[in-house]
Amino acid sequence: MSNSLNELSATEAAAQIADGNISSEALVRACLERIEAREPDVAAWIYLDPHHALAQARQRDSEAATGPLHGIPVGFKDIVDTADMPTAYGSPIYRDCRPATDAVCVTNTRAAGGIVMGKTVSTEFAFRYPGRTANPHNRLYSPGGSSSGSAAAVADCMVPLAIGTQTGGSVIRPAAYCGVYGYKATYNLLSFAGVRHLAESFDNLGCMARTLDDIALFRSVLMAIPPQPIGAGVETPPRIAFCRTPYWQEAQDATRELIEDAAGRFAAAGADVVDFELPPSFDGILDLTWQVTHFECARCFAYDYAEHAESISGAVRDAVEVGRAVPYERYIENLRTLESLRTEIHAALDGFDAILTPSAVGEAPLGLGDTGPITFNFLWTVLHMPAITLPLFTGPNDLPIGAQLVARRHDDDRLLAIARWVERHIG
Repeated sequence: MSNSLNELSATEAAAQIADGNISSEALVRACLERIEAREPDVAAWIYLDPHHALAQARQRDSEAATGPLHGIPVGFKDIVDTADMPTAYGSPIYRDCRPATDAVCVTNTRAAGGIVMGKTVSTEFAFRYPGRTANPHNRLYSPGGSSSGSAAAVADCMVPLAIGTQTGGSVIRPAAYCGVYGYKATYNLLSFAGVRHLAESFDNLGCMARTLDDIALFRSVLMAIPPQPIGAGVETPPRIAFCRTPYWQEAQDATRELIEDAAGRFAAAGADVVDFELPPSFDGILDLTWQVTHFECARCFAYDYAEHAESISGAVRDAVEVGRAVPYERYIENLRTLESLRTEIHAALDGFDAILTPSAVGEAPLGLGDTGPITFNFLWTVLHMPAITLPLFTGPNDLPIGAQLVARRHDDDRLLAIARWVERHIG
């Protein structure tokens, strides 16, 4: 067991609570003490009521276990609706907004015995305008975005689990920058009901944790299915597609060296590692991705732009105006092209267990005004493929660098199994 209860993983803490070795109240108090000590530097939370968190913990301690997260505190990104606390969507427009109902991910967490600890900082509407959160490894650096508070809170041992969302790279990138596991499911596998949309064609729910077992546990809770063990069926070394992508030169030198080294270590451990290049048909995918995103942003932000233009950032205003200029016919054509590319990549990866690729261009950017580029994330998001970042490396600034694994659509179980293989052999 960890010396401090707040350092326990969710899996460890749940077992300790079930055995009667610790109480949920003691666990939540330890997390609150960590938040009190570190929040002035990290600023991961936009809403936190310690009395409410402790009341939930005491309730859990007074009742029989209700599920696999019984008594475990969880952070929820501030674009996720919660009926018992505000949801501001990262915007001053909604500062006092109190949703009538919980999002599905909140409902499922509560049903599993989890405690809604509070709301973590999001960029404005989960878009590009950053919040106040700093990287817990060095407060001068960005935690990434848009799920900035969730990544920072988990990395800094404020909570063992947190919810994030990803439209471009908003789970994988901040998780990599903060040095935790981040998982983005196959599109629509995890319910997005009750979560603020940015671009409906790409929006995904995701989760963050400090262990792979916790990712698997939380994923099962979010899907409202029994916990699924990791690794069943991985009896032989996997076949890995090493995809540098057309953007390889945009990665920092350290990232390229570390991911190349990882590919070599995979091969040395017995994996069949094959260089994989995207077909030429993918060359224009970034441009059409932004066209679809902006078109849908313009519709998602219609009320905010019309009624509160003075209270939204220039980034959101620009997105609306650019999106309104995208012709409907082009939008539909782009959707059809993306669907064709999804079919093409699925066929091209037949026989491979996973893709190896960077989680981000490198370490977190210096300063809090830049949440980092989506260079190595958007492809897999718009192709609706599941992805996970593994906190395997440290860069020249002593900040985390992640390795990203991606699988074919609906191969999420296999993806987690391959991640386990990587942990065992090179982690």
